[in-house]
Amino acid sequence: MKALLVLGALNAALAVICGAFGAHGLKARVDAALLDTWATASEYHFYHALGLLLVGVLAKQFGSTGMVTAGWILFAGMLVFSGSLYVLVLSGQRWLGAVTPLGGTALIIGWLWLAWSLYKAA
Repeated sequence: MKALLVLGALNAALAVICGAFGAHGLKARVDAALLDTWATASEYHFYHALGLLLVGVLAKQFGSTGMVTAGWILFAGMLVFSGSLYVLVLSGQRWLGAVTPLGGTALIIGWLWLAWSLYKAA
């Protein structure tokens, strides 16, 4: 539970850093479409960093290992989804776009896992 809270806080900071880098550092280096891709990555990164904080609090409140599992699935999905988009923009390797949906799928599974864990705990 504590690990999810720490990861959530660190990733929230990292998402802000990545968002600022995209808005200021990449503006003159990549085209508008890639800037949009970066913005999507940092937006989802930030949402799911906040989600990790929420899951950490809920897991502590309910003492649920299912919620902890949901948090780790969300973390993995965030790494794959946002990470693949960040690397795609920085490297120009378009094939990474094929990896991104795997991260999105993990995000969906993580939220559904959390919903199921909340249902069982309440």
